[in-house]
Amino acid sequence: MGEAKRRKETPEGRSGQESYILPWVPITKSQSEQFIKITTRGAWIGIGLLLATWVTIRFIGPSFGWWEIVG
Repeated sequence: MGEAKRRKETPEGRSGQESYILPWVPITKSQSEQFIKITTRGAWIGIGLLLATWVTIRFIGPSFGWWEIVG
């Protein structure tokens, strides 16, 4: 009975070893968390650039007379 308790898996993975999300893909949980963090930051940067471009095209350019909005 003591052996079963020792072999019990920890919530982090198998007995402190780095666990893979999918057994056939060598990507660890920490690598996937880092990937999600980087891509989330990139998505917010993209949203900010899209908003800045839209404001420039819609408001800033026409107010300085750079172009006219037709429509």
